[in-house]
Amino acid sequence: MKFSNIQHIFFDLDHTLWDFDKNSGLAFDSVFKKNRVEVELRSFLEVYAPINENYWKLYRENQVSKEDLRYGRLKETFDSLNVTVTDEQIDRLAVDYIDHLPNYNYLLEGTVEILEYLYPSYKLHIITNGFKEVQHKKMESSGILKYFRTITTSEDVGVKKPHRQIFEAALKNASATLESSIMIGDNFEADILGAHNFGMHAILYNYYKREFAPEYHQVLEMKDLTGFL
Repeated sequence: MKFSNIQHIFFDLDHTLWDFDKNSGLAFDSVFKKNRVEVELRSFLEVYAPINENYWKLYRENQVSKEDLRYGRLKETFDSLNVTVTDEQIDRLAVDYIDHLPNYNYLLEGTVEILEYLYPSYKLHIITNGFKEVQHKKMESSGILKYFRTITTSEDVGVKKPHRQIFEAALKNASATLESSIMIGDNFEADILGAHNFGMHAILYNYYKREFAPEYHQVLEMKDLTGFL
């Protein structure tokens, strides 16, 4: 089914357009070599991924701070792998990781093609819970900044998706109406439920290929958005 009367499309960035997993792995590889941390990268990433996902959930729910997230996800991963690192080392790794992350610019399959398809007909925007200091750099280095008219970050607004206030701020930044807008993202809670509870149309990009109730619109590949837009 095609949505009618849509003029503004709001995308999430990480795990939706920007290949967070691949770029994050490359950043960690560089940072570990720089700091001479002896850890097998594949094992680290396997343990780190669910820990990081959980910390981002806690961060969305305001149960941990930005600093707690940056430190805690590394500390828990190293502890799980029985790799001894000092707090000072973890703090340095956390800073280096954020510094290195935007240097890698892999996009998820079909990202450029779908942006090229949508750009002539819609006004495109970003809503992200990601850290303000790196999101703009990620988009610039990956070549997709040119497609987007506005970028609304949770740090700018003071609340995170799924809070309705960040959607309100994004619409205001874009000079968009609720009825003419749609949200596309990978996180069911933050992007899809957040948008639905705000009254906005939404499409789940099912990045992890998980099971969701059929009443929620979803795509498994970016190219499938052409069936809706």
